[in-house]
Amino acid sequence: MGMDTWIWLILAVVFLVAEAATTALISIWFAVGALAALVVSIFNPSLPLQILAFAIVSAVTLAIMVPVLARRRANKKPPVTNGSQLTVGKRGVVLKAILPGEIGRVRVDGLDWQARADAALPQGVRCQVTAADGAVLTVTAVKENV
Repeated sequence: MGMDTWIWLILAVVFLVAEAATTALISIWFAVGALAALVVSIFNPSLPLQILAFAIVSAVTLAIMVPVLARRRANKKPPVTNGSQLTVGKRGVVLKAILPGEIGRVRVDGLDWQARADAALPQGVRCQVTAADGAVLTVTAVKENV
């Protein structure tokens, strides 16, 4: 192997290490370009041809990946955050009986929540959220059917 082949190999490793260290997709295109230049250097000692291969393959890799990553980012749903305050006033059903001073479980809007109540609520009873403290809802019994 010639000196330029070693240089391309070292550059490819440096770009890959930089990519692995950042996970921000900042140098992967250059690593692919350096690998292409490495392959060219094995078959052709012309440094300008190697640099051209590096530049073209890096640019093509970047041109292909940026739109793919942009689409993927656009399709990504926002992270789930604690929406307990959004449940205040909504109705649900008790999944695990709630005793005063103890935590039970309720289902509100299709999600299971920890819940507490001032009065005992048996499993299966309809309830309404009156307050939220972090991820723990405060509920009361609802007499009418939902």
